[in-house]
Amino acid sequence: MENREESPADERAPTPPERGLLHIWMSGGPKEQLCPERVLLSRCVLQIALGEHHGLLLAQGGQVFSFGELLWRGLSVPVSAPVLERSLLERMVVRVAAGGFHCGALSEQGNVYMWGENTAGQCGLTERGTTSNITVSEPCPVTVVDNEVVPPAMVRVVDLACGREHSLALSAQNELWAWGSGCQLGLVTNTFPVWRPQKVEHLAGRHVIQVACGAYHSLALVRSLPQQNYTTQKPPEKKERGQSPRYSLTEREEPLAVDDAHYCPLGVELSEVMTAETSRRKRSPRKRLQSRGRSAGSSPGSGASLCPYFEDDKSNTKQKNLSTGTKLDADPLTAETDGLAATKSSTFPDQVELQNLLQKLSGHSLETRQASGLGDTDSLSSQTSDDSYVSSTTSTDLFTSSYKEDSPMRSQTNNTSGVGGVYSTSFPVCSEEVRLCLEKERQALQGQKSSSLTDISQRGQTGANRRRSLPGTPTHGSPRRRRPCACRTPTAGRSQSAASEEVGDMMPSLETEVWSWGRGSEGQLGHGDQLARLQPLCINSLTGEEVIKIAAGSHHSLALTAQCQVYSWGSNMSGQLGHVNSPVTVPQQTKLSDSLRAWDVSAGQSHSLLLADGDCVQPVLLYCGQQQETNSKSNQRSPSRAESYTVRPALLPFCMEMGYISSVCSGGQSCAVLADHNVMGFISAIHELASREREFYCWLSSVRKLLLTPLCNRESVCPSLGEPCTQLFFSLCESLVRLSVLIGRHSTSLSYFLNDVQGRDITSLYLLTHTDHFLDIYKEYCSSVGDFQVMGGFQSLHKLSLECLGSQQTKLAQLCVSDQSASENVDLVSLLYRPLQQLHQYGRVLLKLAACYDVLTTEYQSLHQSSNQYESLSLSLMRKKKEAETTFLFWKTHSGKTTEVLRLPKRRVVCESNNRSLTLQNAGRFSNHWFILFNDALVHTQFSTHHIYPLTCLWAKPITENGSGLYAIKIKCPEESFTLVASTPQEKNKWLHSLNQEIDRVLGGGGQGSSPGQTAMSRTASYRFTGEGRFKDARYRGGWLAGQVHGRGNMEWADGRTYSGSFKNGQENGYGECIMPNKSLSKPDTYQGHWKEGKIHGFGKYKYASGEVYEGCFCDGQRHGYGMLSSGKLARTSSSVFIGQWVHDRKTGYGVHDDITRGEKYMGLWVDDQRHGSAVVVTQHCLYYEGTFKENKMSGSGLLVSEDNTAFHGEFSDDWTVNGKGVLTLANSDYLEGMFSGEWTAGLKVVGTYYKPAVEGPENKDRNNLLRLGQYVVPADQRWSCVFDECWSRLGCDGAGRGERTTAWENIAVTITSARRYSSNLSRSQTKILESLEFIPQHGEPVTTSNYDNIRRYLTKACETPHHPLGWLVETLVTVYRMTYVGVGSNRRLLRQAVQEVQAYLTHFYSIVRFLFPGLPDDGGVIPNAPVSPSKSKHDSDTSEQGYVVVVCCSSLLLPLLLPRLYPPLFTLYCLQEEPEETQYWDRILRLNKQPDQSLLSFLGVHEKFWPVWMSILGEKKQIVSSSKDACFVSAVETLQQISTTFTPSDKLLVIQKTFEELTQEVKPMLKGDFLWCMDDLLPLFLYVVLRARIRNLGAEVSLIEDLMDPNIQHGEMGLMFTTLKACYIQIQQESTT
Repeated sequence: MENREESPADERAPTPPERGLLHIWMSGGPKEQLCPERVLLSRCVLQIALGEHHGLLLAQGGQVFSFGELLWRGLSVPVSAPVLERSLLERMVVRVAAGGFHCGALSEQGNVYMWGENTAGQCGLTERGTTSNITVSEPCPVTVVDNEVVPPAMVRVVDLACGREHSLALSAQNELWAWGSGCQLGLVTNTFPVWRPQKVEHLAGRHVIQVACGAYHSLALVRSLPQQNYTTQKPPEKKERGQSPRYSLTEREEPLAVDDAHYCPLGVELSEVMTAETSRRKRSPRKRLQSRGRSAGSSPGSGASLCPYFEDDKSNTKQKNLSTGTKLDADPLTAETDGLAATKSSTFPDQVELQNLLQKLSGHSLETRQASGLGDTDSLSSQTSDDSYVSSTTSTDLFTSSYKEDSPMRSQTNNTSGVGGVYSTSFPVCSEEVRLCLEKERQALQGQKSSSLTDISQRGQTGANRRRSLPGTPTHGSPRRRRPCACRTPTAGRSQSAASEEVGDMMPSLETEVWSWGRGSEGQLGHGDQLARLQPLCINSLTGEEVIKIAAGSHHSLALTAQCQVYSWGSNMSGQLGHVNSPVTVPQQTKLSDSLRAWDVSAGQSHSLLLADGDCVQPVLLYCGQQQETNSKSNQRSPSRAESYTVRPALLPFCMEMGYISSVCSGGQSCAVLADHNVMGFISAIHELASREREFYCWLSSVRKLLLTPLCNRESVCPSLGEPCTQLFFSLCESLVRLSVLIGRHSTSLSYFLNDVQGRDITSLYLLTHTDHFLDIYKEYCSSVGDFQVMGGFQSLHKLSLECLGSQQTKLAQLCVSDQSASENVDLVSLLYRPLQQLHQYGRVLLKLAACYDVLTTEYQSLHQSSNQYESLSLSLMRKKKEAETTFLFWKTHSGKTTEVLRLPKRRVVCESNNRSLTLQNAGRFSNHWFILFNDALVHTQFSTHHIYPLTCLWAKPITENGSGLYAIKIKCPEESFTLVASTPQEKNKWLHSLNQEIDRVLGGGGQGSSPGQTAMSRTASYRFTGEGRFKDARYRGGWLAGQVHGRGNMEWADGRTYSGSFKNGQENGYGECIMPNKSLSKPDTYQGHWKEGKIHGFGKYKYASGEVYEGCFCDGQRHGYGMLSSGKLARTSSSVFIGQWVHDRKTGYGVHDDITRGEKYMGLWVDDQRHGSAVVVTQHCLYYEGTFKENKMSGSGLLVSEDNTAFHGEFSDDWTVNGKGVLTLANSDYLEGMFSGEWTAGLKVVGTYYKPAVEGPENKDRNNLLRLGQYVVPADQRWSCVFDECWSRLGCDGAGRGERTTAWENIAVTITSARRYSSNLSRSQTKILESLEFIPQHGEPVTTSNYDNIRRYLTKACETPHHPLGWLVETLVTVYRMTYVGVGSNRRLLRQAVQEVQAYLTHFYSIVRFLFPGLPDDGGVIPNAPVSPSKSKHDSDTSEQGYVVVVCCSSLLLPLLLPRLYPPLFTLYCLQEEPEETQYWDRILRLNKQPDQSLLSFLGVHEKFWPVWMSILGEKKQIVSSSKDACFVSAVETLQQISTTFTPSDKLLVIQKTFEELTQEVKPMLKGDFLWCMDDLLPLFLYVVLRARIRNLGAEVSLIEDLMDPNIQHGEMGLMFTTLKACYIQIQQESTT
């Protein structure tokens, strides 16, 4: 195996790659003498991981190499010849990690492989603690299983980190898993080692971004929880000293953390009694906290501990000495004063702050001791390791952040509060616990003489601002609240998280937190103390600092922010923190030069390595830690250390020779970097893009911190700026925040892009994938700056900044352009316009990157396109900047009350005619006309008045010169037109060009210089009418054409009227919806329908406020043509419905009036809303009247028939009033003739003769003619002419057949297309029908048998949708028919009229169809070459199709389309008419069907040869006996029963035909040879079938067929079959049952 591992030569080649170049060296030597070793591999190195004395290399292709002291194999491999881990060759490794003495690898599938030392279970391979498992020599898989789901599932791991005795894995669900030993695992367990990976429950539910492992502590970068929304805002609170907002523009209030009764920050589990008391929130004494896994009475020296694994002895000895040196019995105040005096010689920023802090701590300590009394002094953290003692450093932050949570008001008003909040807070705290902790604090303060006081000041200033963070509880329980402003709306301003979400979840988040846990003896946890933590805790001082990367050394920690700042804390024995303080228990910022911006960090055992941007594009290396210097200087080394180390990060000069470094790595005493060669300038361009973006973000952050945040938090900002400018200022701040968030996330993504050697896909740059978002953010920012500038806000803001910033002016001046000296006043305009320069940098760098690719590649196309977009926007925004500056100067020059009214934030001046270059035509000599063209309006000012013409509704066109010498421009507006005259042709062209350009821009065009007169004549815009006219005070939104409303739009009047629909030439035209308020009834009138020339015209539906509803035709705003009026219940006492013809808003012509209240229905003629002419009236009492009406009364001759057939024919003078000669015929045919007077229902006075007529006689015939129904009714062909006229009108014809056929088809196509486009409630089937109807069929050619079926199919589809004129006609005919013959109209005496009306429908309908298809013959005509029927083709297959014809008549073509919809009322009338005969028929049916089959066949006279002998029941053949019933001719009976399920006569005749065929098929087996039916045999047999069929209303069926059947088949085969059925019906009525 050793030979195999030590032969890596086959993996290297003399030609190294161009990327992923590895350089490695040992730390601690003189920086001038350091010589990094170059590791040559044939593949580029993707990642390097360094342990204490070994390292791992991940090369391209997923190959893993090892080097260093491989103790688990007994090998020592030089870095120049690393060995290949061949067992991982097939695993496609994408990530490696190196712990103290073990290794880890992560495959592409998310599997983990571990090897190396396993004494503490850090390799997680086995649970057997035998010596044979102390080391794992080869990579072995470690299974990460989630047992909380059912069934348990494998967890995919995406990141890996290793410490000395533990390992951490980050899953694809951003959850953390741990295994190994020690409190650094963060697990809720007291059993170590942990052999199998377990989930870190205290981070469950949080989004973990990155993990890092130190020797015995762990770090996690976690995305902050989303902020909650609150509807109420806190009142303004006074800001205390030391609270400077860093993260957002306005002040942040610390949220309240949710209490967790099970765990405390020290990792000590509370007892169940404590938990119960906590939940009840009682203040009773509680039991002492007990260490996990240890009894309550265990001593500090017991073996059970939270972190039982030792660090080095040196650290342990140091801690013991510090603890021993404390004065336990000394007076706390004296001890603190001594400690303060001992540090006077050291550098301390604020001694007053420190003194206040110590006094508060002392006071609270004494108060706590007096309150708690004597008690158990058991330590909170009893450990045997170096972390088992409380650090000598004061831990006031422990109490501030962990035990106390003041309200936001308290936290701001008392910034330096210490432990006093323990007793005032509502959160329960154990008094014994407080006493013990305060005792330790007092001891720590007394022993502070031997340590630096800088750390005390640091914690004293920030401790009270940090909230309590319990393990596993949210740290953002409430949103960050802004400082309220009286002039600012509550919705003004958006949080950074809201702005960040717009970019998408793919970009890195800046709202992060750093969590730490494990040992804290050197302060490496950053919680302000040196205590251990068993569970993860949030480092509150880093919350809001935008940490993007973390690194953990052996005993120190680093955090890198998006603002290129590095925070460090922990051990500083070798200066690895980059500053002089030691130790540091809270994060402190590493001091970097102003020109350096760090963007990558790494931490080793006692050193730190930083990668930063310098003065050039190439990155530089910075080193912190022990270093031997040839010429040491006193001001560059620590004064209290024997060994030399750098006080601040030192530049390593050899980094420039390595190329472009992409990442750094540290581990043990080693340092390593990965670099790239600059091939074709690609690498340098990427680094330039990232460097400039980071620099830009740092600049934005400085502007926010130095300028905007102090101004926003200043209470005088509102009165100083004024209300309009205040709103614009806050809008400017918000847009800058959104831009800053975007740039911060983008710069972070670019840093990640550089670190990822393997995944550098140039097309994945967010500048390319989120181009539109970048452009929108920059446009919004430029607009907000320009608006603020135009309104003159920068002058007031400059004065305010001088008052507010003070000493910060110098720093702010350094952020301005380089040509401005720092001593001058800050130019805020140039300062805030500087971000626009970044767009040009984007375009330039992207173009440089595109030059590295072939022009045909996707990368080149994407880069080149985005470069053009950014360059184009840069030029556009620069023009907008120039426009804003010009506009500001314009308002400054023309200041005054008159012009101040015109001053708006979004308004920009384009040109003006102050030099009389433009004037009004025919203006007077002394008139003064001043025209100003803005980007949104043309303003005409005359003396002190001005007229504003919005450009959205302005049309400008040149007037051709006609020799008059005038250079004129015609201006057209919705309510006014005028002519402008220019002084010169050049001036005319300038104004015309400017007008058209601005109009084009305001309409959404590019505004790039439209040619004169070529602006859009048709547009969509909003306008408010002010002049006199129909549209006075109306607001319109919609289409325009040359100054007039045209197209679809919405019009709203001041009185509440609204119209939404189509316009044409300035008037309502087409379909529209209108609402007209009715003040008297407090309800509006509504209309939906068609308009013409501003008036209601066409078909529509009008709902009156009174409740009446009219649906029908209009003409010039009046009801005209066909229409139906339903009366309402508000204005009248009776309810009625009228349907018929209207003329000029009055009922005139034929119509039906249904008086629902009186129960009468009038069917006749009308004149001027009065019944006048021939008519029929039926009542609910079955009275029937037909006659003449005059002036709304029955007048003249008429016929009245009662229910019992009593009839009167004579003269009428009023409704139901007889007056004059007449004949009264009784039901028994006797009659009375003479003079009659009186009301029919009250009694008649008669002077006449009573007659008993003879059976036969001529006078009887004359009397019957007088009583004949239908003599006074309106002829059927004259009814409903208004309906057919409307159909002809929809086809574009003036009358029946008067029009162009082509125009008719065009109107049909337009109607169908409009219905598809504007009807939103169409079903899928209706949409398909309309799609098929859009195709115009062939209508001009002669109709043959081949295309006759096409016509029938088209008519069928057309009648299925009301959007087609024919479909509307069918639907309307059905409506009027039902209105006539349903309800009171169901009178049997109306049957003949109903049948004639159907026949009239068919005649009129067929004339319209023939107009559309002129090839159709006349009614009853013949179409030759008819297709052979299927039944005929079976018998005559050899017969040619020639000779068969199709007879076309209106009934055969149109009755199937119309009759199924009219069938219910029509068949009801037939049933009422045949009711007496039906009663007699049904009685015979019931009686005769009581007989068995053979008896009935014998009774009917059926010959015995036709009697069936066998019957089939479910396929089984059984003999028919004398008692069998309903067993003969079953199929024929069932077929005949289907006659009741059909509608048209043709379908009913087909049923009769099939019945005969079935009967024939059943008789054939009984007879031998062929036979022919004779009527003597057929009638009795068919009579049996009719009897057994038991058809209800057979008489009505027979009558319907007889009346409506096709006359062409009356004398054919089907006619004979129908005659047989009719004969059977008559025979059954007359059949004797005895």
